[in-house]
Amino acid sequence: MSNLSLIVTTPTSVAAQLTGLRHLRAEDASGAFGIWPGHADLLTALAISVISWRTADGREGHCAVRGGVLTVRDGARIAVATREAVVGGDLHALERDVLARFRRDREEEGEARSGARRMHLAAIRHIQAYLRPGRRPNTPFAPTPDGGEEAP
Repeated sequence: MSNLSLIVTTPTSVAAQLTGLRHLRAEDASGAFGIWPGHADLLTALAISVISWRTADGREGHCAVRGGVLTVRDGARIAVATREAVVGGDLHALERDVLARFRRDREEEGEARSGARRMHLAAIRHIQAYLRPGRRPNTPFAPTPDGGEEAP
């Protein structure tokens, strides 16, 4: 029976590069799934989760990933591209500490995107008010309750 190879990459490094794997477990939006030698080609978006594998000699390994994309090619070559990866031997510590940090970071990024979206919309309202036909030149803008400004 053939073995699997795995490469896990981030934008700045190769977090893991392994050969001789018997199987791999990963998780996407539909849930956990396994990959064995001979698996059909696959492309899926990973959830924030821990990828686990077992080598031919029975050793286990784990890698926490901050989402990403997993591909299987030729029934044996697995590649994971992720924003961040942490390899570790203690599955429970990865789940408890690293995944909690990844989820917290995702929430903070969502809040930052929401704030940027609000600022973008306020800027568009300013431009629209400035370009409104009939606006008198040098007319000051008045503040609105949502923090934007409105022409009088």
